[in-house]
Amino acid sequence: MTSDAQQKIESYLVRLRTGLRGLQPEEIREIIEELRSHITEKAAAGGEATAAQVDEALAALGTPEDMAREYVTDAVLVRAEVTRTPTRILASLFRWASVSLAGILVLLVSLIGYSTGISFFLVGLLRPFHPDKAGLWIWRNAEDVFYSVRLGFGDPPPGAHELLGWTIVPIGISVGIGLVMLTTHFALWCVQRYRRSRALRHGSGSL
Repeated sequence: MTSDAQQKIESYLVRLRTGLRGLQPEEIREIIEELRSHITEKAAAGGEATAAQVDEALAALGTPEDMAREYVTDAVLVRAEVTRTPTRILASLFRWASVSLAGILVLLVSLIGYSTGISFFLVGLLRPFHPDKAGLWIWRNAEDVFYSVRLGFGDPPPGAHELLGWTIVPIGISVGIGLVMLTTHFALWCVQRYRRSRALRHGSGSL
């Protein structure tokens, strides 16, 4: 490899390292070494790696800042897959949403799923403490029908009546838990598909 080619690679990796701040030192070291090997292999595919061939390999990767954002996002998503907790998953989805339209869509669906599930769970839990206010309420006007899951804080709208009575306790708790679990599975499934597509796009199991 020519000295100019080597210098270009090292300059790219220095900028990449700067964008990887926040990851563990061991993670950063592995990323840098793996990417250095990847770039060298691509540039030397036709023989000795020249500066021009290195430029082509680096252009195919994208800017080091973009690559760093992808690596940091991937690391956050991996942690979410390991912990599988809603708070960790949502934190990772906010990170994913900052770099991808797909991430924004998955985040919005997950927020709706989690908030709906938690609302049903809480209404079932709070019904014994607010029997006249907590529940699934319905009311009508001249044109429309409205539904509202209320936790017992504040009076129901005038003319509204509660639909499920005390059955809201088992229904709310079971539906709430089910929605949280379903949302978690959906989010993790989307995360796994994103990480697989990213690996295929870069032609490596890790890149």
